[in-house]
Formats: sequence, structure tokens, C-alpha cells
Amino acid sequence: MIINTNPGAAMAARVLGESSSALQKSLSRLSSGSKIASPSDDAAGTGVAMKFGAQINRIQAARDNVGNAVAFAQTQDGFLEKVGNALDRMSELAMLAQDETKTNSDRDLYDKEFQKLDEFIFNTRSKTFNGVSLFSNASMYVTVSDSGTTMLSNYIDLSVTAYDAVTGVAVGTSSGAVAALSAIETAISALANDRAVVGANMSRLEAESSALANQKDNISAARSRIADVDVAQESANFARQQILVQSGTAMLAQANVLPQSALRLIG
Repeated sequence: MIINTNPGAAMAARVLGESSSALQKSLSRLSSGSKIASPSDDAAGTGVAMKFGAQINRIQAARDNVGNAVAFAQTQDGFLEKVGNALDRMSELAMLAQDETKTNSDRDLYDKEFQKLDEFIFNTRSKTFNGVSLFSNASMYVTVSDSGTTMLSNYIDLSVTAYDAVTGVAVGTSSGAVAALSAIETAISALANDRAVVGANMSRLEAESSALANQKDNISAARSRIADVDVAQESANFARQQILVQSGTAMLAQANVLPQSALRLIG
């Protein structure tokens, strides 16, 4: 029986300290929802989870870029649809102006509407999306991956010859109406091709957006397995550590009492 050293109390204090530390760590995990309360919990996991987190953010940024490009293409197609409506009406006016039972004065009435529709098509060339021209000969490259891969979104140019041919024609005379109809048919063919190009761009962009969403979900799940706490499992561990701390505290108290029995021998 000794007084200066109490091995039982020292061991109980050590175990209690370890249990208290484990309890605090478990509490931190449950309160934060993170399995890695400190980098020391899982050094490699911390690094991998951090890289996954950065990749997830890049994927979301790429999705935002693709989403904006889809909106750009949808805006393009909206204007092209209106241009198509205008060309349809202009072709109808050109046919009506070829009616030999009408005078040039009658044709002038058709021409007034014809010229206004032509003005609408001409003005459409200058339309923009957030300051970026919708209809120019400049190619657009859209970032479609977290690594910076881009896709070429083919441009639509309303200043090409097929559309220019419509500008300047008139249906004020029968011969002019014939020439106008020929120019309009050429423009309608060009418009059909341009709308197909826009549709192809939108289809590719929507596919890229879907792929990015799928990639983000999978990487998020992988990161979750590394960094997110399993609440059910950690709750059981928390309860276990609570019991160990309580029992350790009780045993440390008992260990501290043992040396007092030496007083009976001295007394």
C-alpha cells in the first residue's frame, strides 16, 4: 500500500481523458454533420473530400454556363421564328401582288406592309443577349466540363446574301413581285437551315447539361461517403462514449479513495 503514487487513479484518469476526447469528437460530428471533425481524423479523406468539393463547384459553374448558352439559343430561335412569320407573310404579299387584276396602286398598298416586314427582319440583325450579338458571324465556344472542355456553338448570321436579297426588293409592280418572291424563297430556305443549326446547338447543350448534372450527383455521393457522418452509427458511438465517461468518472473517484485506507494503518 503506497501514498505517493496511485497507479489506479492515473490509469483511470488517462482512460477518462481518452473517453472524454472521443465523446467531444462524437459530439462535434453529430452537431456539424461531418465525419471529419478534424483533419487528423482522416488526413487522406480530408484531401480527397476537398478536391471533390472543388470539382463539384466547377461542375455547377459549367452547368450555369451551359444554361446561359441554352437561353441564348432559345432567344435566337424565338427571333428566327418571328422572322419566319414575316417571310411567310411577305411571300403571301408577293403572290397577291402578282394578280394581274390589280393595278400598281393596289400593289403599292401591299408594298407598304411588305417594306415594314422587311424593316423588321433587318432590325432583328442587331438584337443582343446581355450585350452579346445574337446574329453575327462570330463563333461561340461554350465551356461544357469542369476541366474547361468547350464545344462550338455554330453562329447564325442574318446579314448573309440570302437575307440581304430580300432587302431592297418591292412588290409595287408585277415584275417586282416576281423577283421579290424568288428572293423570299431563298431567304426561307436559309432560315430553315439556320433554325436547324440553332436546334442542333440546343440539343447538344441540353445533353451536356444533363451529363453535368449526373456527374455532379455521382461526385457529391462519393464526397458524402467520405465526409458526411452516419448519424445512426455515430449516435450509437456517442451513447457508448457517454457511458464510458460516466463510468470512468466514477472509477476515478473510487481510485482516489483507495490511498485513504493507509491512514488507518498510520492512525
